[in-house]
Amino acid sequence: MRVLAAMSGGVDSAVAAARAVEAGHDVVGVHLALSRMPGTLRTGSRGCCTVEDSRDAWRACDVLGIPYYVWDFSERFKEDVVDDFIAEYAAGRTPNPCMRCNERIKFAALLEKALALGFDAVCTGHYAKVIKDADGNKELHRAADWAKDQSYVLGVLTAEQLEHSMFPLADTPSKAEVRAEAERRGLSVANKPDSHDICFISDGDTRGWLAEKIQMQPGEIVDESGTKVGAHEGANAFTVGQRRGLKLGTPAADGKPRFVLEIRPKENKVVVGPEHLLAIDEIRGIKLSWAGLPVAEVSAVAGTAGARSESFACHAQVRAHGDPVPASACVETGTDGSEQLVVTLDEPLRGVAPGQTVVLYQGTRVLGQATIDAARSLARAAL
Repeated sequence: MRVLAAMSGGVDSAVAAARAVEAGHDVVGVHLALSRMPGTLRTGSRGCCTVEDSRDAWRACDVLGIPYYVWDFSERFKEDVVDDFIAEYAAGRTPNPCMRCNERIKFAALLEKALALGFDAVCTGHYAKVIKDADGNKELHRAADWAKDQSYVLGVLTAEQLEHSMFPLADTPSKAEVRAEAERRGLSVANKPDSHDICFISDGDTRGWLAEKIQMQPGEIVDESGTKVGAHEGANAFTVGQRRGLKLGTPAADGKPRFVLEIRPKENKVVVGPEHLLAIDEIRGIKLSWAGLPVAEVSAVAGTAGARSESFACHAQVRAHGDPVPASACVETGTDGSEQLVVTLDEPLRGVAPGQTVVLYQGTRVLGQATIDAARSLARAAL
């Protein structure tokens, strides 16, 4: 099988490519140049597409004896990931750029090009698993190492994309084993730090970075009753659940800290309140997609305008490293054919924000995902 190995310059992608070679596949390595400033240097575990990353990817391919190429996807990355990130924050939402990158770059643009060039699959160092059901349909599942599991950020993959995805690290019990294997194979990235945070904000200062991209307008900070308790320099810089940096002029009556409950961009207001009001009981999601075949309850009414599917039991996860909570979900189809995912949580989730992604699971299987459009709190509704 002809396999295109996406080489980030890190240890996971290097070992994944090595395993693909060892399995007998015809492997070609490719490093995606996503940064518009490719000459920048990596700072510890921050940064992406740096000089070091490109060189590390090349060295790994050299050790493995496979061809190595660099593909420039920087323009598409800027449009589909960076510009989307800015637009979402400007609209008062909290986006997940890793989801957009996997959806639009690594498993859309890259896979599209790979298939056009005659490759059968794209191989990455993600910790996730693709397995076949009894009828031969491919499903996305959690990796063996739940601590490193990345199935959440892959929840945007479609059935067609799963057909051409390869995750050689799926059954690896720990990251330590991956590093040990890299050492044995003579890969120089064996002890390279993991990257984290938002790759295109190298210093980790998201608020400062956004301030340069979005025109901030001063406005009011109000409590849950609408009373002004402070002022802000720009509502777009806040996120739901935030506690620090509020600089409130009026303390809470009980003296306890307050948190950002909601951002209202049209009114340019930030709503704050006590921690218990962050608890969310219902999530409504848009831009719904299924990681494989939809569940039977949804398939039964698919495409029926005005229909609401039967509810199905699942677990919902709203952060890459968050804990899944038991829930029930259904799909509502509008008269225009648009679908909305409705998730009722058995246990409230704290600080859920529009723009985040909710991923549904049944056991280890990823069912699908949706972008959170609204999050409802019964406690706030009762005020």
